[in-house]
Amino acid sequence: MTPVILLSLLAPVAASLFCLAVGWRRISAIITLASALAILGCGVALGLRVDDQVYLGLSGLLRADALSATMLIVIGVVGSLATWASIGYLDAELVHGHTDARGARLYGILTPAFLAAMALAVSANNIGVVWIAVEATTVVTAFLVGHHRSRAALEATWKYVMVCSVGITIAFLGTVLLHFAARHAGAGPEDALHLDILAAHAAALDPAVTRLAGALLLIGYGAKMGLAPFHTWLADAHSQAPAPVSALMSGVLLSVAFSVIIRIKPIIDVAVGPGFLRTALLGAGLTTLFIAALLLTVTGDLKRMLAYSSMETMGLMAVAAAAGTGLAIAALLLHILAHGVGKTVLFLAGGQLQAAHDSTAIGEITAVLRRSRLVGGAFAVGMVVLLGLPPFAMFASELAIAISLVDTRLTWALGLALTALVVAFAALVRNSGRILLGSPSSDAPAIRVPLTVAAALVTGLLVSIALGVTAGPLSDLFATAAGQLGAHR
Repeated sequence: MTPVILLSLLAPVAASLFCLAVGWRRISAIITLASALAILGCGVALGLRVDDQVYLGLSGLLRADALSATMLIVIGVVGSLATWASIGYLDAELVHGHTDARGARLYGILTPAFLAAMALAVSANNIGVVWIAVEATTVVTAFLVGHHRSRAALEATWKYVMVCSVGITIAFLGTVLLHFAARHAGAGPEDALHLDILAAHAAALDPAVTRLAGALLLIGYGAKMGLAPFHTWLADAHSQAPAPVSALMSGVLLSVAFSVIIRIKPIIDVAVGPGFLRTALLGAGLTTLFIAALLLTVTGDLKRMLAYSSMETMGLMAVAAAAGTGLAIAALLLHILAHGVGKTVLFLAGGQLQAAHDSTAIGEITAVLRRSRLVGGAFAVGMVVLLGLPPFAMFASELAIAISLVDTRLTWALGLALTALVVAFAALVRNSGRILLGSPSSDAPAIRVPLTVAAALVTGLLVSIALGVTAGPLSDLFATAAGQLGAHR
C-alpha cells in the first residue's frame, strides 16, 4: 500500500518541479494533468485493495484505508477535470493579456503542489502531518486566489489568508492539547499524534482536555471548510480565483478539511461521549445552512452564488456527520464525490461565461442556453446535480441523510435543514433561470470554449450521469469507510 500512497504524493510534486524548471508549456500542462490522473489511479487502486483493515507505512506516518482511498478518488477526479481545463484556460489568459508567462509559470507550479498537499492531508496517519498539509494548502492557494493581481483579488487573498490562518492556528492548539492528553494516557512521544495510537488510547484520554481539543479542532478545520462563523473568506476567494482553481477549492479542498473532522470524531466520541461533537456539528451545520440560504437569496454574482452553495453543502455534511450512522457517513461520502464533480462543471462553465462577458454579474449574463449549447447545457445539468434532483447522486445521498436523521431521532434538525434547503433551492433556480433562459440581445458577446475546457465539461457531465445511474463498487468502499470511522447502526 505504501508505494501507492507515495506515488499519489510524488507525482504532483514532480509535476510542480518540472514546471518550475521549464515554465508553463504544453508538456508541463500535460504532465500536471497526468499527475492528477495518477492520484485518481492510486485512489482506485487503494479502493480495490483496502478492506476492513488499516494499513500503515513510513513508520506509521502514512495511512491507507477506505476514507483515504475515497478522498484520493475525489481529489483525482476533480483535479483531473480542473487541470485539463487549465490548459485552455491559461492559453486564453495569455492570448488576451490577462496574465503573462511569469503568472502562468507560477500557476503551473502551484496547482500540482496544491494537489500534493491535499493528497498528503488525506493520507497522513499523524494529525501533526495533517495540520502541516492543510496549512500548506492555504499557502499555495493564497497565490492562486491572487492570480490576477487585481485589487479585488488581493483583497480576497488577504481575507482568505487571515481567516484561514486564524482557523489553522486554533487547530494547532487543539493538536497540541490532544498530544498532551495522549502522552498522559500512556502514548509514546514519537507516536502520540498517530491516529491509530490515539484511537487505541481514546478511552484513557482526559475528558476535559480532550473536549477542549475537540472544540478547537472543529473550529480550526471548520474554518477551512467554510462553516459559520468563519465562512466570510469563502465567497471572496472563490469569486476571484481562476475558474479551475475555484473548482478545486470548492469541489475538493473544503471536503479535505471536512475529512479531518470525521477522522478525529471517533476518538473524541470515545473520550468524552458522542453528544459533545454531535451538538457542535449540529449547531455549526444548521447555522451555516441558514446563512448560506439567506446569502443565496441576495447575491447577484455568479461565482459567489456557487460559493454560497458550497457553503450550504458543507453545512449539510456537518449535520450528516452529527447523525453518525453508517448510512449517514456512507451518504455524505457519496455527497462529497457527487458535489465535487457537479461543482467543477459549474465553475468551469461559469469561467467561460466570465471570460465572454468580462463579468460575473448575473444581470449581465442571459440566454446562455440559446447562445452556447455546450456551456448552457453543462451549466443546466450541473445545476440539476447541485439541486439534488433525480436521477443524480446527490438526490440519493440527501435522501439517505434525511433517513439517518429520522433514525437518530433528529427529526427537528431535519426539519430545520429542509427549511434552509428549500430557500436555497428556490434562490438557485431563480438565478439559474436568469442566466440560462431568455432571448439574447443583439450585442451579446460570443461564448467561445477552448477544446480542453469543452472536454473537461463533457467528461464531468458523463461522470455525474454515471454516479447518478449507479455508485457501483464505490458503495462498498463508502460502507467500509463508515465502519472504520466508528459509525453506529
